[in-house]
Amino acid sequence: MTTVSPISTTGTTGASSVSGALDNTEIASNFTTFLQLLTTQLQNQDPLSPLDTNQFTQQLVEFAQVEQQMKSNDQLTSLVALEKSAVASTALAYVGATVVVDGSTAQLANGTANWNLNVTKPSTATITIKDSTGQNAFTGSVAVNPGTQAFTWNGRGNDGRLWPDGSYTLTATAVDANNQSVAISTEVQATVDSVDLTQDPPQLSINGQSYTLDKIKRIVRPTT
Repeated sequence: MTTVSPISTTGTTGASSVSGALDNTEIASNFTTFLQLLTTQLQNQDPLSPLDTNQFTQQLVEFAQVEQQMKSNDQLTSLVALEKSAVASTALAYVGATVVVDGSTAQLANGTANWNLNVTKPSTATITIKDSTGQNAFTGSVAVNPGTQAFTWNGRGNDGRLWPDGSYTLTATAVDANNQSVAISTEVQATVDSVDLTQDPPQLSINGQSYTLDKIKRIVRPTT
């Protein structure tokens, strides 16, 4: 059963919104007061010795610039909120989907756990698989070809014992025909169990591990 964590609407975001509203109100009040003072002084100035309005004009320009900046900040805040909403909607769409991500932890279920191995040249990989407590479950070697190659473990240890279902982590090292080290990476294919929208960016739960959206490499269509 998939679960979705609720989006938090309190805390820092709420405080920032209140602070921004207060700042806008204070700016508007100050601007109105300044215009009233300027108008009053201009109306009551001595016609024979008029006031120098250069300073008033400069302050008026500065107030207008601040007002424009506040409006720009409000627009940027709205754009950020829209972007977060779009990311959250995208993350929700992944719940229940089968995806491929860079990772080393897969689920053993019904005697099967699957990984993908990636190398750039023909190599021999040494595989070590451990359970969630760090206990060594299996060690062996397998030939791997360039590109992506599936590796399936049947859940049996080196002593032939069948290990229980659960999370297992695979580590691999590889060497070529000249016994030179070759870079090797691992991928896991699994279902997105849930998404935590309280995190920024949202976190997808896959095989008990947390991933951001940019970690997803492929989406796999379910087999029928």
